[in-house]
Amino acid sequence: MVEHEVLQADAHRRVVRIGDTVRRPMHPWSASVHEVLGYLADVGFPFAPRVLGIDDQGREVLSYVNGDSGGDGWARVVDESGLRAMARLLRDYHDAIAGFRPRTDAVWSSGSAPPRPGELVCHGDFGPWNLVWRGTRPVGVLDWDHAGPRRPIFDVAYALEYVAPFRDDAESMRSMHHPSPPDRRRRLEIFAAGYGLTSLDGLADEVIDQQRQVLALVRRLAAAGQQPQASWLTDGTVAATEAHIAWSVRHRDLFGG
Repeated sequence: MVEHEVLQADAHRRVVRIGDTVRRPMHPWSASVHEVLGYLADVGFPFAPRVLGIDDQGREVLSYVNGDSGGDGWARVVDESGLRAMARLLRDYHDAIAGFRPRTDAVWSSGSAPPRPGELVCHGDFGPWNLVWRGTRPVGVLDWDHAGPRRPIFDVAYALEYVAPFRDDAESMRSMHHPSPPDRRRRLEIFAAGYGLTSLDGLADEVIDQQRQVLALVRRLAAAGQQPQASWLTDGTVAATEAHIAWSVRHRDLFGG
């Protein structure tokens, strides 16, 4: 009997596992994402799922990566070895994708602008929930829907928002599995070193800048009626994001750099 498991039941994006495959809805940007994943397979990057085709329901078929993901990822990056490994994986991805040149007509979830000088195709949603973990070792990168051309520091800053984290003590302990208030400066340093940065100068400001970029993108997609962003305008998500940015600005001194 083929194993069938619902991995995500959101109305706008139902994801299921069937045997050793994952079936996900297609989007206008899926062809561009498939090119990225195909390129990664060609250059031997082992941490991304492989594109296996389109099924008879019009869903993309990807290889299943075995391990823990989703909410399990938070506890893995509390551990400093997991934090360091996550940073190293991000650098490995950026090194692997550096030679990729998307088609001039490529469409991404964020738009259709081609890469500018200094940009590469970032993952765009590089959080601990989108990694597959075995212990404190990440073995896969999931959910490439937000891939698109950006400066590499965007992925670094996006990850740091959640793993430093750029959140207050209460949320860090309640939602991110920290047993006590985190030493944010130390965690910033660990991640930066794992990625290969030689300086923290301006890094905290990059995190705040990407928070603002993401909020602006959410508003633009919501205005176009795209889900789940449209629902975030009314369910409190956008208001919470605004509050997170305000907290980051007020507590900028916690992060140094």
